[in-house]
Amino acid sequence: MLQFSLFHAISVNSNIMRPTSFDPSVLRQHLRRNKIADLPELKRVLGTDTDLTVFRKLKQLHYLVSYTHRGRFYTLPEIVHFDDRGLWSHEGVWFSRHGTLLATLETFVNQSANGYYAHALADALHAEVQQPLRHLVEQQRLARMEVEGQFLYTASESVPRRKQWLARRSAQAVPVAVHSADLQASSDELKAAILLFYGLLDEQQRRLFAGLESIRLGHGGDTLLGDFLGLDVHTVARGRQQLLDHHVISGRSRRTGGARTPTKKNARHNRGSPLPARTLVIDPQGIAHVLEQPIVPRNRQLSHLH
Repeated sequence: MLQFSLFHAISVNSNIMRPTSFDPSVLRQHLRRNKIADLPELKRVLGTDTDLTVFRKLKQLHYLVSYTHRGRFYTLPEIVHFDDRGLWSHEGVWFSRHGTLLATLETFVNQSANGYYAHALADALHAEVQQPLRHLVEQQRLARMEVEGQFLYTASESVPRRKQWLARRSAQAVPVAVHSADLQASSDELKAAILLFYGLLDEQQRRLFAGLESIRLGHGGDTLLGDFLGLDVHTVARGRQQLLDHHVISGRSRRTGGARTPTKKNARHNRGSPLPARTLVIDPQGIAHVLEQPIVPRNRQLSHLH
């Protein structure tokens, strides 16, 4: 009897001391089903009130942490499909192949041909970047310089930093893949020539021209071309995507049926009509404008003399 009581006591104590076992596969199944989850949700799924327990199980799954939303959300590498920039999102929550927001900012700036302005980084990463950029500069992981009243963020090492600054200066003067020095022309002359040519294009051709130059410039090209040509950045992006998708309407700027078909009368009337004259005017701020002025037919001019 004494032996049985001792065995029973040991059995009871061993049950009390045995820790609860949590299966990480429960977290995997939940994340596969929902893509992402925050810590309270994962604790509820795992059946624990302890943060550390969740993190121990997530570590076994090689989890990823969002760089937006203050790193509140988690996912798994087997779920995400990063784009060519190393980014992936689900329901507005963004993850990066590079890890944290600081690491992602550092990688983006270092890999950029001409550095980044803060607003362009915020647009690209869908996140507030001012404070993280300040930390990176203070830690000497990035550098910054003032260009036309804005801080340009560049690599911290002197050689790539200078290359980025020179590329940015050239791109802001004339943001196309041709430099005035190669043509032995001034930057203002090249800018005026490009805007004159641009003024001769129809709607689709303008969009495609901006899209082509954006492709050549790389990251930030949509914004640069939009500012230079007075286009919405989404219009530039649309032209770029049309070219990449080979989705170009040949011979007309609108889809068939998108505009009224001219009558034969109008066709006869327009045949031989003079094209409007185009004049390039440079305003006091150095901005070029293309002005159109229809040429009045001679017989209409002579009618005023009768």
